[in-house]
Amino acid sequence: MTIQEDTKIALTDPTVEVRDYPPLTPAQEQALNQACGSVAPTWPLDRQIAVSPYWAMREESAANVYARLSALANIRSLMPPSHYLGAWQRGEITDDHLSQAGERLGYKGSYKNLLQVVEDLARLPHWHNISDLVDARRDRQHKMAWRDEITHQISQFCAAYYQEDGPLNAERLTAPADKRLYQHWRDMTLKDRGIAILMGEPKLRRYFETLPYTEEGLFQAAVAELEVDAQHLDSYAQALLLDINGWAAWVAYQDWQQALAAGESKQQPSDMRSLLAIRLAWELVLWRYILNERPDQAERLTTLWQRELEEMPEQIERHQRAQQPLWVWQVASELAYQQPLHRALSDSIRHPVPATQPELQAAFCIDVRSEPLRRALEQQSPTIQTLGFAGFFGLPLEHRSSGAALAQPHLPGLLAPKVTLCSGSAESGRRHAKQLNWHARLHEWSKAASATFTAVEAGGLMYAGKLLLRSLNPKAKRAPIAMDQLSWHWRGSDEALSLDDKAQLAHTILNAMGLTEQIAPRVLLVGHTSHSSNNPHAAGLECGACGGQSGEVSVRALARLLNDTALREKLADKGLIIPEQTRFVPALHQTITDRIELPEGDATLSPAERQWLEQAGAQARRERAPRLGFSAEGADLAKTLDRRGADWSQTRPEWGLANNASFIAAPRKVTAPINLEGRSFLHDYDWSTDPDFTRLEQIMTAPMVVAHWINMQYNSSVLDNRKLGSGNKVLHNVVGGHIGVFEGNGGDLRIGLPMQSLHDGDIWRHEPLRLSIYLAAPTLAIEDIISRHEMLASLVDNDWINLFALNDQNGEILAYRNRRWVAT
Repeated sequence: MTIQEDTKIALTDPTVEVRDYPPLTPAQEQALNQACGSVAPTWPLDRQIAVSPYWAMREESAANVYARLSALANIRSLMPPSHYLGAWQRGEITDDHLSQAGERLGYKGSYKNLLQVVEDLARLPHWHNISDLVDARRDRQHKMAWRDEITHQISQFCAAYYQEDGPLNAERLTAPADKRLYQHWRDMTLKDRGIAILMGEPKLRRYFETLPYTEEGLFQAAVAELEVDAQHLDSYAQALLLDINGWAAWVAYQDWQQALAAGESKQQPSDMRSLLAIRLAWELVLWRYILNERPDQAERLTTLWQRELEEMPEQIERHQRAQQPLWVWQVASELAYQQPLHRALSDSIRHPVPATQPELQAAFCIDVRSEPLRRALEQQSPTIQTLGFAGFFGLPLEHRSSGAALAQPHLPGLLAPKVTLCSGSAESGRRHAKQLNWHARLHEWSKAASATFTAVEAGGLMYAGKLLLRSLNPKAKRAPIAMDQLSWHWRGSDEALSLDDKAQLAHTILNAMGLTEQIAPRVLLVGHTSHSSNNPHAAGLECGACGGQSGEVSVRALARLLNDTALREKLADKGLIIPEQTRFVPALHQTITDRIELPEGDATLSPAERQWLEQAGAQARRERAPRLGFSAEGADLAKTLDRRGADWSQTRPEWGLANNASFIAAPRKVTAPINLEGRSFLHDYDWSTDPDFTRLEQIMTAPMVVAHWINMQYNSSVLDNRKLGSGNKVLHNVVGGHIGVFEGNGGDLRIGLPMQSLHDGDIWRHEPLRLSIYLAAPTLAIEDIISRHEMLASLVDNDWINLFALNDQNGEILAYRNRRWVAT
C-alpha cells in the first residue's frame, strides 16, 4: 500500500491524526535549512536601503542562481532578447564586443540568432507546486485560483502578526514563549470559516484540522506523504518560499537585525522555517483534499506531481542552457560600458593635471548622484578639491532625537551601531512632547466606536486646507533636526564617550578619509538628502550609508567633533594636526534640486565660496534637467524641481541611483577629468598612504559591498519587477505603518523598486549591468583581502561583480577572473 493510498483511507475521518511519520533525515534537514538560507532581507520603509535579492545565494555562480530562479519561479534575471537586439541596432553593442564575450565565456553555440533564443525560451518548462497543478483543473471563470488565495491568506496573516499594535499582538504577548509562527497561523486559520466559503469548498476546513500542531510534525507529514526526497526538497522548499518572497525577505530582515544585535551570543530561532511550514501546510491540505474529495483528479495529480519531482533537475539544466546565449549578450553590453571607461581612466593617469593647494575641500558621499555635482563644484575654481567617502563618514552611530522613544541607525545595514547619539534642545523636547500628546488624543478619539465616521470626516476637513495649499503652491520643505545639545554614549550603556574616545573616533575617520596631511581652511562635509511627498519609498532616496536616513545627523555630529578645540589638542598628541584656521562645515546635497544646503548656516563661508556652491548647483541642475524632461536653459529650474519634489501626485520625483554601473576607489585626480555621467560611486583612496592596506580592506568590505547591493537591487527590479520589484507605486498601500507595501489591497509583500523609479513610460532609465569595480591598489593586496573574506571571494569567484585593478602610475588595468589577473 502506498503512502497516498494510506492517506486516502485514513482521511475518511480527516479529524483523526493519520499516522506517525519517520523523522527527517539529516540530508532532508540540510535541504530545508539551505532553502531557508536562500532569502535576502528587505528593510522597512522608514529605514529602506538597497539589498541584492541574490545576496544569500552568492556562494553559487550567478549563472546557476539565475537558471534555478527561472526554472522554479519563472523569475527573469537577464534582459529579454529584444533589449540586446535594440542595443546592437543602435551600435552600442558591436560584433567585436560579442566575439570577446563569447570567447571569455567559452560559448561555441550560436548567440547572434536572437529569434532562435526567443523560441528556446518560450519552450522552457517551469516547476509547478501542487497548488499550481490543482489550479490547472479548477474552474477559473467562477472560482478563485488556489495560488492567489494561498498568497493572500498567508500575506494577510503575516501583516497582522508582524505589525506593531497589530490585531495579533495580544495573542502574541500572552502565548507561551516557545509558540511558533506556524502554530499561530494554524490556530488563526482554524477559526477562519471564510476560506472554505470564498473558495467554494465547504469541506476544506476539516483538512486544516488534520495538520500537525508543530512545524516539525508538519514537515515530517508533508515530506512523507508527498514523497519528496532530499535531492528535490531543497529546490521544492525554495520554490514555496519564492511564492511568498516578500514576507520571506521580511523574516530574513528580522534574522539579520537579531544577528547584528546578538553578535557572538546565541540567537533566537528564526521564523523562516515556520513560514516555510505554513506554505507547505497549504500544499499538504490541497493534496489531502484532492485525494479524498476529488477522486476523479487524484490519480492525475499524483502522476503530474511525481513527474514534476523527477524532471526538476533537468528543468534547471535546460534553463541554464537556454540562458547561455543571453549571457554572451549581457557580457557584451558590460564590455560596451567598460571599454570607453578603461580608456578614459588610463588617459587620465598618463596625462595628469597639476594639483594646486586647496582653499576649499568638500567631502561628498559616494552616492552616484554626487558625481555630477562634484564635477561642477571643481570647475568653479582650481583651488577646490572634492573627496568621496561613505555618507555616514565612519560614525558607527544610532541617533535618538529629543523626545523620541527609539533610536534610528545611521550607518550601513551591514554594520551594527556602537554609539548612541542623543540630540535636541529643551524647546524641541517640549514641542515634541506636545505633538505626541496631540497625536495620542487624536488616535484615542478616532478609535472610539462612536467617533469612527466623525473622525474620518473631521480629519478630512482639517487636512483639506493643507492639501489645497500644497496643490496650489508646492515647495519642498525639510525641518532641520534640533542638534543644539549632543550627548554621546556607548550603545546599550549609560557610559558617555570620553574625550579620548572621541579623539580616537575622529582620528580613525580622518585617516580613513585621507585627511591627515593636507587640510584646507574650509572643509565641507556633504551628506545628502531627498525630499518627496506621498512617497512610501522616500527613504530609499536618502542615504543608504546612513541606514535610509538623510546624512544630516552624520555631517553635523562629525563637524561638531572636529571643530572642538579640546579634541583637536588630543589629535595633535596623536600626531594628527588640524590647522587652527580650519573649520569643518556640515552640508547637505539636496538630490532633487542639486542644491548644497547648510543646515547650520553659511556664516563661516566667504561670499566667493557661497557663490561657488550656488553656481555648481545650477550647473548640475542644467546637466540633469533633460533626463527629467525639462529644458536645460529653462528659467527658474530650481523652483520647478522644488515643486516636483513637493508635488504629492508626482510619481517620479527623481531618478535616484538609476543607471549606476561602476565603483571606483582611487585618488580623485584619476577621475576628475572624466565625465562619468552620474553612473559611478567614487571613493577616494591613495594606496601609498595605506601601508598595511587597512583602509583598502574597509573599502572592500563595506562601501564596495553596499554599492553592489544598490546595483543589484536596481538590476533585479528592472529584470523582473513582478517578483523582485514593487510594481506600480500608484497602487501601493503601506503595510503595518512601515513594514512595506502591497500593490493594491493584498498579494505578497512587495520588495525592490517601483516601476516609476526605473522606467519613464517609454524607456528604461536603468541599464542592468553588473557593477564594474576599479581599485587603484596593488594586485597582491587586493587578492590577500579577498582571500580573508568569504563574501568577497563569493562575489568575485561566482561572477556577481566585475573586478579590476587600476595601476595609478602607468594606467594599466587588469581584470580578476578565475583567480588570476588578465589584461583588459
